[in-house]
Amino acid sequence: MNTAETRSVDIAYFSDILCIWAYIAQIRLDQLRQDFAERVNIHCHYISVFGDVYGKIRRDWGARGSFNGYRKHLEQITQPYDFVSLHSDTWIRTRPYSSMGCHLFLKAIEGLQECNLISCAPLPDCRNRTLLEEAAWQMRLAFFRDGRDIGHLDEQLRIAEQLALPVDDIQHLLTSGEAFAMLSSDIELKDQLLVTGSPTFVLNEGRQKLYGNIGYRIIEANIHELLEIQVDQASWC
Repeated sequence: MNTAETRSVDIAYFSDILCIWAYIAQIRLDQLRQDFAERVNIHCHYISVFGDVYGKIRRDWGARGSFNGYRKHLEQITQPYDFVSLHSDTWIRTRPYSSMGCHLFLKAIEGLQECNLISCAPLPDCRNRTLLEEAAWQMRLAFFRDGRDIGHLDEQLRIAEQLALPVDDIQHLLTSGEAFAMLSSDIELKDQLLVTGSPTFVLNEGRQKLYGNIGYRIIEANIHELLEIQVDQASWC
């Protein structure tokens, strides 16, 4: 039987690359890595909140200023958080058509990990993110901070090159369809676990879901509870 010292917690983390709350939540993911190290296993999955950007903005913001209204909304959201920034072009001049291309590209990178073509070890210089996690973070920075259209394959390839990832192998997984299959699995898992939005932390085999702008102490408390309970006890969280 595992003791509290050796037990680990699996976390399924669902997000959309273009989601502002997932951009803000990165600091919490990094803190989890720092505080719990190998006692948490974070598995990143991607869901399509911004699968059709123009359709979403038309539906949700058409009567509230469209892209300009949405941009002002994001400025209000990010104002309290001095660790994130918004480029003046983001959602004004730079408007990706979809987040799906980013998600597909990231699943191709994940496929490289599964084939042992790249390391899945944490990177000390990247707050202990893996190469896959760092690629996702660099995509978010490129869009929100730098105003680049990360929905475009050229931008995704540029990020891969900056991280010294094997671009030819990534393109092979894209053209073979393997990355599509992996992304489809994310969509199926999202439906199975009844995940409704981005970002969402799923713990305890789907019994605990922490969705949206959840404070770090709440996430931390849930993980501590799962680490400390006896194997044959139910979590009180």
